Amino acid sequence: MAMSSTGRSGRRRGETQTRDAIAFAARAAFADVGYDRATMRSIAAAAGVDPALIVHFFGSKEGLFREVTALPPEMGAAMAGLADGPRQEVGLRFAQAVVGMLENPATRPVILARLRSAASHPEAAALVRELVSRDLGLLTSSLTDDRPEARAVLAGTQVVGLAFVRYVVRVEPLASMDAAAVVDVLAPTFQRILVGPLTD
Repeated sequence: MAMSSTGRSGRRRGETQTRDAIAFAARAAFADVGYDRATMRSIAAAAGVDPALIVHFFGSKEGLFREVTALPPEMGAAMAGLADGPRQEVGLRFAQAVVGMLENPATRPVILARLRSAASHPEAAALVRELVSRDLGLLTSSLTDDRPEARAVLAGTQVVGLAFVRYVVRVEPLASMDAAAVVDVLAPTFQRILVGPLTD
């Protein structure tokens, strides 16, 4: 008969598994309720560990937030790579990339955690600014020398608006719209913002 594993320390799993469980629970909590409302105790409970283990692995709630909301390096590389390919289709490629990241269960919580927390948490606000100015700026600068900074911010407003309306407050009909349809609707707007004339 197999013995059941009990105990209160949270060390039933290996350290890597425990750390990953905390990160997963924290990312979900920050995405669902934002930085202020996500408590160390609730995150620990969701991960099935003692709250002291969060401090052990991440140092603090701030350190935990910073680590679990870091964008995977491949996301930045994917954004930079969008400049490759036909210029007349860059809006479509960008829309596909954005919707793809928001539909992906692995990356959506990272973006939503930043957005939900940005209004009240300076670190989260800085991460959102970084996404707009640096990551999108790399793309727009590689496409044109006509106001790339402004284009990055304008594209960022569309990304943030989409994420907030479709995935946070879930306004219909956008919330239930098929992902491919969202791409089709956004692609012309992104095309104009990224490489089209910004004024008549």
